[in-house]
Amino acid sequence: IPIFAKMFEDMNMELPLPTKIVVGLSDFLVGYWWLLGGSIGGGLFALKRYKATDRGEYNIDALLLRIPVLGDLIRKSAVSRFTRTLGTLISSGVSILQGLEVTARTSGNRVVQDAVMGSRSSIASGETITKPLKEADIFPPMVIQMINVGEQTGGLDGMLVKIADFYDEEVDTAVESLTAALEPIMIVFLGIIVGGMVVSMYLPIFDLITKMH
Repeated sequence: IPIFAKMFEDMNMELPLPTKIVVGLSDFLVGYWWLLGGSIGGGLFALKRYKATDRGEYNIDALLLRIPVLGDLIRKSAVSRFTRTLGTLISSGVSILQGLEVTARTSGNRVVQDAVMGSRSSIASGETITKPLKEADIFPPMVIQMINVGEQTGGLDGMLVKIADFYDEEVDTAVESLTAALEPIMIVFLGIIVGGMVVSMYLPIFDLITKMH
């Protein structure tokens, strides 16, 4: 791009707007790459510091759950991990209160962790496990209903394992779909970027040829 820009400058050509934008971005990257690198590094450092706080960790994890496609995958993965871990612990003879505490720490998402700890507090005060999980609005209604049935029938561990098996398959399917969709999306994205740059650089030449005719 700098070579083209120098050529256009020597020919004293009036550049179209797309070409001006591309040349301007090129000049900025060449002259101020250190500023861009520093801004990205500073932004990542600030984000890491913010995530280290309780509020920051909660807000970032809540935002991740709201991202289309990716949020659904994170949610399904969290449900699978929660039900699998808790079901295994209960079937091994661990008390449900202790099991919920361990499960909360291994959830991988602060929003899910708070919901699980809310369930632990609910059970400790004599209520059901499903009420705080439902109020947290994280777990799908089907999961809440199945956990409630397992709790009522005394077969909570078996029900949790069944839920985990189902969501393991859901996660695998979601990952395969996401991977399959990623390749064409990347090809289209790169095609637009590269194609846009090429067209922008050749527009002044096309204009010059048109004027000559």
